[in-house]
Amino acid sequence: MPLPASGVRQSAGQPLRVAALGGGHGLAAALAAWRRLTADLTAIVTVADDGGSSGRIRREMPVLPPGDLRMALAALAGPDPRTQEMAALLQHRFGGSGVLAGHPVGNLMLTGLTEMHGGDSVRALGVLEALLGAEGRVLPMAAVPLDLVATVVSVDPDDPQDTRRIRGQVAIASTPGRVRDIRVSPADPPVPPAVLDAIAGADVISLGPGSWYTSVLPHLLVPQLRAALAEARAKVVVVLNLEPQPGETDGFSPEEHLGVLLAHLEGVSLHSVIADAAAVVDRRGLLSAVQGCGAELVLAPVAAPDGAPRHDPQRLAAALASVVGAR
Repeated sequence: MPLPASGVRQSAGQPLRVAALGGGHGLAAALAAWRRLTADLTAIVTVADDGGSSGRIRREMPVLPPGDLRMALAALAGPDPRTQEMAALLQHRFGGSGVLAGHPVGNLMLTGLTEMHGGDSVRALGVLEALLGAEGRVLPMAAVPLDLVATVVSVDPDDPQDTRRIRGQVAIASTPGRVRDIRVSPADPPVPPAVLDAIAGADVISLGPGSWYTSVLPHLLVPQLRAALAEARAKVVVVLNLEPQPGETDGFSPEEHLGVLLAHLEGVSLHSVIADAAAVVDRRGLLSAVQGCGAELVLAPVAAPDGAPRHDPQRLAAALASVVGAR
């Protein structure tokens, strides 16, 4: 099929097919923007969370950590007041000091449904999608829980060569120093076939925003996923973070974020990079880095207008639309 001027293959009259990769609040922000442009939206969510409620559940039950999956489901809930109330219920955390304290209701619902369906997380997610009237689909990036293992370089000026091997998403995010490299364990986990189908059929694949090492990069560390991304005919769009994240990317400039991503692409073609215009100090440096990998740079006001370090869904949707030619 010939490509239109935007570089996106799309049949006339058909909705844009988007696969959004990530996790946590960053992926939720991307989904809130993308759903303004299309209803054919698949969230492919990281499954390496080992903190809070998700960590407690994965230590007690043989299931995927549900937290990031729950957040993606809530982001895609339909606009009807009843489905919005259901989304609010999924996000509600139990209070008090008992065994349920701190657990979001949705984490328990997803865990229960997974157990009911013999460990099939994809089927369990489908049930919740129906209950939420979801405008899109949520899939786990791997069929088994993942652990992240990182090499962190010390920030001690008296011992700058000191490195530590840190295991676990929470430990990586809370360890002082810069992450030098990261991998997933198991190294070659199984990937649900529906994930590979979504990537193969997508017109656009988006990465970011989000925790760079623990939500964005993990998708490129899974061999089957990276191979599928390398073979995909879709346009690959990266949304850069608004600021460095303490514990992961302290002091990183936008071009350093991009450089880390490029080092892990291994055959995945990058087409567009979106960055908030006000968050980029060295525009020439970022432009050089983007053009160096054959991509286009889009500088646009995508941050919340109140100055908070979060992406505004409407502004981000406008920037994405300019990249993919959507209206």
